[in-house]
Amino acid sequence: METRRLGTSGLKVSRIALGCMSYGDASRGGHPWVLDEDAAQPYFRQAVELGITFWDTANVYSLGSSEEFTGRAITRFSRREDIVLATKVNGKMHEGPGGQGLSRKAIMEQVDASLTRLGTDYIDLYIIHRFDPNTPVEETMEALHDVVRSGKARYIGASSMWTWQFAQMQYTADLNGWTRFVSMQDQYNLIQREEEREMLPFCADQGVGVTPWSPLARGKVARPWGEQTQRAETDQFGKRLYGEADKPVVDAVQAIAEQRGVPMAQVALAWVLKNPAVTSPIVGATKPHHLSDAAAAVDLELSDEEIARLEEAYAPHLPAGF
Repeated sequence: METRRLGTSGLKVSRIALGCMSYGDASRGGHPWVLDEDAAQPYFRQAVELGITFWDTANVYSLGSSEEFTGRAITRFSRREDIVLATKVNGKMHEGPGGQGLSRKAIMEQVDASLTRLGTDYIDLYIIHRFDPNTPVEETMEALHDVVRSGKARYIGASSMWTWQFAQMQYTADLNGWTRFVSMQDQYNLIQREEEREMLPFCADQGVGVTPWSPLARGKVARPWGEQTQRAETDQFGKRLYGEADKPVVDAVQAIAEQRGVPMAQVALAWVLKNPAVTSPIVGATKPHHLSDAAAAVDLELSDEEIARLEEAYAPHLPAGF
């Protein structure tokens, strides 16, 4: 598996990241399609075997159980020093004042809780899950800086927000000599390309690595249009993201995949990977071929003509997911 520096930081990550939202305890607030710990184990093992050593989870995924599964999988299938471990903060964990958001109280409480669940004494990449409009940017950035200075996190990252908000947070860090974000985790795929307008160019200019979530549009571009899965049938959030205007793009993916003799997922993911701003797309896996297809996409070179075919039918969207 190829590795790449995360932006201009010194941190090297695998070209594909394992998304761990798919693993958790459904009884603790997890999605109905999440895999329990026994069912999840083969995917952690497969990731290690493929060299996918960048693992991404969050405190809010299945209310902490995803972090627990991920932490135990590191011990079982690898070594802590061989995994680049990312988790997130902001989502609601409980009703108390430190239960959600990006206040100093919440960040300090939630980083300790994540470390306990993960069974580790440091997080490689600590990510703010979304922007918090109810907390001063200075308070958030100083608290994150203190988390890094304390050794509880090595780097910090951010996830979906407006570009002006991300710029404000980076500028605040620079102005005060605090730790800067080294990554942006935003939604980017063939049928949601709005981040090309501002966020991706800003990240490229600022040396920030991009680790897209939903690079396969929640599976929409990995199967023929109209074909359903258990997740698609129950994923209410996903139903708000994409619509009938996206069918021509999916049809183009299918046509190129058939001509190439490869799965649609490989074509769609190869397109995401060809963007020079993208470091490591986050891939969730609930079937054995998901990770092997993702790994194969790293080596799949699309022609200029194929890229044009994939892009020409794009329908602009409202930015979504934050």
